Amino acid sequence: MLTKSQIKLINRLKQKKFRQQEGLFVAEGIKTIKELLNSTLNLHHVYSTESFQLNKGQETIISENELKKISFLKTPNKALAVFEIPKEVDVKANKLIVALDAVRDPGNLGTIIRLCDWFGISDLVCSETTVDCFNPKVIQATMGSITRVNVKYLDLEKFLKENKTEVFGAFMDGENVYKSTLPEKGILVLGNEANGISEAVEALVTKRISIPRFGDLQATESLNVATAGAILLSEFKRS
Repeated sequence: MLTKSQIKLINRLKQKKFRQQEGLFVAEGIKTIKELLNSTLNLHHVYSTESFQLNKGQETIISENELKKISFLKTPNKALAVFEIPKEVDVKANKLIVALDAVRDPGNLGTIIRLCDWFGISDLVCSETTVDCFNPKVIQATMGSITRVNVKYLDLEKFLKENKTEVFGAFMDGENVYKSTLPEKGILVLGNEANGISEAVEALVTKRISIPRFGDLQATESLNVATAGAILLSEFKRS
């Protein structure tokens, strides 16, 4: 049975300031929770309509009506778990790194984390204006990939200045990525959904790359940032 204090805590975790204050985040759905349970993350508690067969004290069996009271989803998915936010890990600068400049949409960030997992990108660096990776919607979109990608928030301009490696920026007027020679290591910067890469970060980009349009009318304004990221990462790995 859920207590009032448990309901209050979980509902508070919808907001970033309380996630940071409590050091906890929420994950929902049987599949996602199992992925996280099999990782190095520390479980705080599971609330589920069916047992995960965990140690006594780690889970509470609840009704569907109780799940609706704590779920952040329109259609709750059988279980909700609270995990501890892990400590940030230093970035390895000797590999390909993806950097996000003020990406605001949780779904986009979640998808980009999954893409990093798929393409073997171990480090994703984010500007401090990028959406929180422990936002419930981001966690949902990662489908467990959050456990295999190191996401680090930092001063992006300072990071780019300090790393002596080539910085690639995704722009509409850049060099055709299909004709570019791409290295095994470097930093690929993806920008904000509406405004692209900021002027301050753009000044630190050493090579501008783009995905050409093939449509006859050339009328499409731009690609979704996660879609563009998928194409660019595919080209980096293919090269």
